[in-house]
Amino acid sequence: MNTSALIRPAWTPATIALMVIGFMVFWPLGFAMLAYIIWGDRLDGFKRDVNRATDGIFAGCRRGSDKAARWGNGSARTGNVAFDDWREKELERLAEERRKLDDMLTEFDDYARELRRAKDQDEFDRFMAKRNKSTAPAKTDPNTGTTPTKRGKGSNLLDD
Repeated sequence: MNTSALIRPAWTPATIALMVIGFMVFWPLGFAMLAYIIWGDRLDGFKRDVNRATDGIFAGCRRGSDKAARWGNGSARTGNVAFDDWREKELERLAEERRKLDDMLTEFDDYARELRRAKDQDEFDRFMAKRNKSTAPAKTDPNTGTTPTKRGKGSNLLDD
């Protein structure tokens, strides 16, 4: 570690001044400077570990993208003509199978949608029939041609 740096993880006048200014401006900055003073000497090892871990992760991504480029559409030729021709035919066959499966999925989705619509229509029709029964107008008396009304106590407020 370079011990001649002005701002280093140690109790130097510059780091103490920055810590005090950090607390005056915005208290989390003061705590950040205090943490740097106390644990800053461990940052080199931490940075090294983080860099090593991220390099490993991104190296795996690069390997995966290399495989995808090699076997994906528009892939590079291997140099073996027979193998390349076979691979092209297999990829075309698989693409055709994929198209067939996608068509079947679309047909099934349409069928399921139609079944749901029919079921909903049936439920709606039953609801409307039940509703119409309960709100049907009263039957008229064939002799008088008027609707019979019930007379009795409580049937009309003015009758009391």
